[in-house]
Amino acid sequence: MEVFLQQLINGITVGSIYGLIAIGYTMVFGIIGMVNFAHGDVFMVSAFIAVVAFLFLTAWLGIGSIAVILFLVLLIAMVFTSVVNWVIERLAYRPLRGSFRLAPLISAIGMSIFLSNFVQVTQGPRNKSLPPLVRGDFVLLHGDTFPVTLSYKQIIIWGVTAVLLMAFWYLVARTSLGRAQRACEQDQKMAALVGVNVDRTISITFVIAAALAAVAGTMYMVQYGVVNFADGFTPGVKAFTAAVLGGIGSLPGAVVGGLLIGIIETMWSAYFSIDYKDVASFSVLAIVLIFLPQGLFGRPDVEKV
Repeated sequence: MEVFLQQLINGITVGSIYGLIAIGYTMVFGIIGMVNFAHGDVFMVSAFIAVVAFLFLTAWLGIGSIAVILFLVLLIAMVFTSVVNWVIERLAYRPLRGSFRLAPLISAIGMSIFLSNFVQVTQGPRNKSLPPLVRGDFVLLHGDTFPVTLSYKQIIIWGVTAVLLMAFWYLVARTSLGRAQRACEQDQKMAALVGVNVDRTISITFVIAAALAAVAGTMYMVQYGVVNFADGFTPGVKAFTAAVLGGIGSLPGAVVGGLLIGIIETMWSAYFSIDYKDVASFSVLAIVLIFLPQGLFGRPDVEKV
C-alpha cells in the first residue's frame, strides 16, 4: 500500500510536468495543425535558462530568499523562452505556413536539432546540477515499511499546474484572444476576413506555449536539480504522447494525458522492470487510440467541404 501511494504521488508530479509541456503542443496544433517537434527542446532551453538565472540571482546578486528566487527564475525563464519561441515562429515556421504540409514538420525537426546542438556547444555535454531548492515534506502515512511523504516541491508543482490550467482555460474560453484562436482553428482565411489578425494570434500562441514550457522547465529543475542538453527529447516525446492521449486540441485533455503517462511510468517502474516503462506508456496510448481515435477528450475530425 505504501509503495502504491508513494508512486501515485510521484506519478502525479511527473505527469504535471508532462501536462504543462503538452498544453504547448496542443495549443499550436489546434490553431495551425502543425506538430511543433521543437517544443521539447524549447522546454530544455527553458530549463537551462532557469539554471543560469538561478546562478545569477544567488552568486551575483546574493538573493537568499527561496520564494523570491523561484519567482524571479520563473519570470526570467518565461520571458526569455517566449522570445526564443517567437523568433523560431517568425524565422522557421511563418515563411512555410502556406507550403505543403511536410515543410513545417521538417523545419520543426531542424529547429529541434539546432537547439539541442546549440545548448551542447554553449553549455557543454555534462549535466548541470543545482543544490535542492525546496526542502522538507509532509508525512501522509506512517507505513510498516516506510512513510508515505509529500514534499513541498511536489506541492508547488501540483499547485502551479492547477493554476495554469484554469488560467489558460479561461484565456481560451472567455477572452477575445481565445475567440481569435478558436476562429483561426476553424478557418484561418475566414478569420482574417472577419478582422482577426491571424499572424499576431499565431505568434501569441507560440509565446504562450513557450511560457508554459518555461514553467515546466523550471518545475523540472526544482524537482530533479539537474539538466542536460539531451533532456528535450524524451520529455518532449512523452508530452506529445500525453497530448495525443488526452485528445490533441484539448487543454484539459493534455493535462489528463500527462498525468496518465506519469502515473503509468511510475507504477510500472515500481511493480515491473523499469526498462519497459516507456513501452507501457506507448502501449496504453495505442490501446486508447484503437477505441478512441480522437483521444480521451478530443473531438472527431469534421471534413470541410
